[in-house]
Amino acid sequence: MPTRKFPIMAFTDSSPLVAAPKREKDPKKRVVVTGMGLVSSLGNDVGAYYDRLLAGKSGVGNIDRFDAGEFATRFAGQIHGFTSQGYIDAKRDKRIDDHSRYGLVACKKALEDAGLGVDKVDKQLIGVIIGSGMGGVSVASDGLRNLFANGLKKITPFYVPSTIPNMTSALLAMDLGFMGPNYSISTLCATSNHCFYAAANHIRQGEAEVMIVGGTEAPIVPIVIGGFTKALSQRNDDPQTASRPWNKDRDGFVIGEGAGVLVMESLEHAMKRGALIIAEYLGGAVNFDPYHITNPRADGVVMSACIKKCLEDAGVSPEEVNYINAHATSTVIGDLAEINAIKKVFKNEQDIKINATKSMIGHSLGAAGALEAIATVKAITTGWLHPTINQINLDPAIEFDTVANEKQQHEVNVAISNSFGISGQNSVVAFSAFKP
Repeated sequence: MPTRKFPIMAFTDSSPLVAAPKREKDPKKRVVVTGMGLVSSLGNDVGAYYDRLLAGKSGVGNIDRFDAGEFATRFAGQIHGFTSQGYIDAKRDKRIDDHSRYGLVACKKALEDAGLGVDKVDKQLIGVIIGSGMGGVSVASDGLRNLFANGLKKITPFYVPSTIPNMTSALLAMDLGFMGPNYSISTLCATSNHCFYAAANHIRQGEAEVMIVGGTEAPIVPIVIGGFTKALSQRNDDPQTASRPWNKDRDGFVIGEGAGVLVMESLEHAMKRGALIIAEYLGGAVNFDPYHITNPRADGVVMSACIKKCLEDAGVSPEEVNYINAHATSTVIGDLAEINAIKKVFKNEQDIKINATKSMIGHSLGAAGALEAIATVKAITTGWLHPTINQINLDPAIEFDTVANEKQQHEVNVAISNSFGISGQNSVVAFSAFKP
């Protein structure tokens, strides 16, 4: 049966990027990053995570959470050594799904990093947006199994609160009394960047002074691994080299899990409380590619439009960008579509470097953009770009420096981070070093 494609013949986006507006100057509308927290397959501390990325370490290995022996793919970017102790009440911890568990811990670590004394701020102006592409799939699948095996009376009353994607945002706000904008966004792979974009706009519109924002995902369960079978790499004999973005012999993505969170606040609020400012969020954009249920347009034209809109929102020209943290999932179609999009916006000869965090941690779906945003910010603050590992047989269509296999020193001027999701969801965000 042929695959249906949804044509968008009228969309060409052949016009050049319009002159970029000046960057935001109003301290009430400038958005800065003051804290970061994460849970990942490369560790649960931001510094250790980036050190391991710089060293080219892989967090991918054989699945040991369940018996994956009969699955076509038997490996993932799985988290080990995770504990919620000290961050989540033990009673609550037993009732929630891993996606909320990861998200809450990442949120509270980000707040610690930001030094945000929650009793000294206006809680009506603190919001939370923690997205998830799939929500509580572990609790959902366990609940269905229990229903069919044991009947209605064995369904837990916490089934719904544990599975809905917005519960992580709600639980954090309940713990700390935050009353600002509070919800979740679910655009699968584009989720986290979509959340950053929304959160920044709440700050710029005066609806919040601080936003705790990011994404969380815990998809390493049988039903999800089985459901993604045709899209996943099946390199079971060598899992750590399976995620190989931009290689000619790439055979699919590697699924991962985790959570990443930024504390974003208005520059005015951050300076008033004497916060250590890590980086500045310059702008973002979202759009939709109505071409196909899973594949982007091969020419990358809708992706490129999203990148251009991001730069316009950020107030920067393409020439100012010299680093891209790419979506780069290691899929045959997606990798080249993104490169085609990048080529439409940036010149091959400019000093621009691109890398792929997913080469080491896999693709954590709704959390991917947040974990990549943290890597992007760390690149800005350290002056080092992590490598794209597994660059073994580069596709000749790739004409940019992919930071192949070894870290590179690089002073980042403006960085963008791309996230392009299944069903056509696109989101791009831009960061730079903070300059008063």
